[in-house]
Amino acid sequence: MSNRLFQSVIYQMKDAIDRTIGVIDDSGVVISCSELVKIGEIRQGIKEELAYSGEKVAVGNYTYRAIGGISKVEYMVFVEGEDKIADKMSKLLSISLSNIKNLYDEKYDKGSFIKNIILDNILPSDIYIKSKELHFNSEEDRIVFLVKFSGKTDIMPFEMLQNMFPDKTKDYVISVGENDIVLVKELKPGTDIREIESMATDIADTIYTEFYTKVCIGISTIVDNIKDLARAYKEAQVALEVGKVFETEKNIISYENLGIGRLIYQLPTTLCEMFLQEVFKRGSLETLDRETLMTIQCFFENNLNVSETSRKLFVHRNTLVYRLEKIRKLTGLDLREFEHAITFKVALMVRKYLNSKQNKY
Repeated sequence: MSNRLFQSVIYQMKDAIDRTIGVIDDSGVVISCSELVKIGEIRQGIKEELAYSGEKVAVGNYTYRAIGGISKVEYMVFVEGEDKIADKMSKLLSISLSNIKNLYDEKYDKGSFIKNIILDNILPSDIYIKSKELHFNSEEDRIVFLVKFSGKTDIMPFEMLQNMFPDKTKDYVISVGENDIVLVKELKPGTDIREIESMATDIADTIYTEFYTKVCIGISTIVDNIKDLARAYKEAQVALEVGKVFETEKNIISYENLGIGRLIYQLPTTLCEMFLQEVFKRGSLETLDRETLMTIQCFFENNLNVSETSRKLFVHRNTLVYRLEKIRKLTGLDLREFEHAITFKVALMVRKYLNSKQNKY
């Protein structure tokens, strides 16, 4: 925020108000004032006093009030005097400068610019124009993290992420919902998906350790142009949505690693139902008990290796072969054959997807 903008407004109000008025920043420095000689003075402890007392504070024959509320104080107004007139003047000044600041941020703030891009609130043709106005480097490798918080916390989710990524020139923290925060992070050239997933894990671990709050994080693909951030945000959303269906045990889900789950998620439910009816005739899937389904899952996890699967299940090899033969008779699919195994695996994922749809509605 330009100090000159505050000073311009204060100077225009000077003749209408017969008292000394001004603005201090969060470190207590007077950054604008109707008496120019006072600019640069330090008034310590005002921010802390406001945080303790609430809406306003009167100290040293001045009344102070935060600009835009006390939840996150960046600037404070002050008016000479501790009487009712000073109180009213400080309130009017706070409201006026808060509105001016919001309009300024909307026009010139890079964070607002990024938010408009990811939410598709700006025309593609205007993106390049605006990026030049803001001196924004539009061709850098960037990634989008969508951080979804679960449960209530004493600290706002936005503030948690903002404190973790304070560099506002490279990392942009954007609130897109009460519990949904987007982090647009600039990457070094050559950063691979493992490093990115490690970053996401560090974020989740730090939030849980320091704030006792669990999060799920969806990760987009890497984009090298600012106009592609809207697509990256949608990818992070899809990663979380698909992860809720197919990766329920994970809290870090990358769009790149969704695999076939991403394709299934985009299919219409009618097509999925037809596929299941073709693969499992006469409801053969419903005849499989829990033990059999666990055997199938373990068989897939061990790459269709009978010996390894029997060892993991602590059963004799012949017992496993018997179970697989039983599955073949019930479903007509021999899981020891690769094509049959692929069909069965996809069918199980399709059923899981349909179940999630039914539970949703």
